[in-house]
Amino acid sequence: MLEIFQYKFMWRAILASVFGGASCGIVGVWVILLGIPFVGVAMSHAAFAGAIVGLLFGFNPLASAIIFCLISSLFIGPMAEKADFSFNTSVGIIFSFTLGIAFMGLGLIKGPKTEALNYIWGSILTISDGDCILLLAIFACLSLFLVCFYKEIRAVLFNCEIARASGMPEKFIFYSLLLLCAMTVSLNLNTIGGLLIFSLIIAPPSAAYQLTYNLKMMFLLSALFGVASCLAGLFFSYLFNVPCGAVIITCASLIFVVCLVFSPKRKVKLYEQA
Repeated sequence: MLEIFQYKFMWRAILASVFGGASCGIVGVWVILLGIPFVGVAMSHAAFAGAIVGLLFGFNPLASAIIFCLISSLFIGPMAEKADFSFNTSVGIIFSFTLGIAFMGLGLIKGPKTEALNYIWGSILTISDGDCILLLAIFACLSLFLVCFYKEIRAVLFNCEIARASGMPEKFIFYSLLLLCAMTVSLNLNTIGGLLIFSLIIAPPSAAYQLTYNLKMMFLLSALFGVASCLAGLFFSYLFNVPCGAVIITCASLIFVVCLVFSPKRKVKLYEQA
């Protein structure tokens, strides 16, 4: 078993698991506490659509995925404000539009579609040194933003209107969160895949939410659960020769189930109902 650590591709996969899992865990807390869980779905499909368009027209797939994802994140809020409907409705429209582009582009690609399919399921064992550097960079940006604007982030997560009334730059914080979420999703396309990354953004913070009311602890636990899911998925996929992305998401879901079963919040609620 230990012989796998002599391979460079395995060390790259481990680094991607650490930085990618922690990044997804951090942005997941924002998504869960803002009450917009399907933002992850919309952005993952926007990134996938961008990658497909890049492959179709000969652009860099990762760069086009980032561009599509960033544009989608910037459209979600203004669309809801201008059209006077809920935030989740605009998320649904973006999701539908990008999904249509993705599958239309997939149908137009001639010849083998192996590379395109990699962006659906992910391929963490084939990522490059450059991918690891980008994942480290987005993790560093997330951490720096969290440290520098923690008070403002906490206020926005609690209540956007109260944060605005208090004179905080509510829109700047909110759109920065969306943009960082978009970057995180895009850069994890190669590791988890467009169809599965949503689960890694939702499951770890949901598990952390079962264990604590403290926001700082929630960020820490969510990041740790994200890393643990990725590393466990990497280990079991090698052990049983099964797709890594799917095992990562299964591990993340199992962590949530365990946290739910032993949740002190659930026990308190059951006690109050009794």
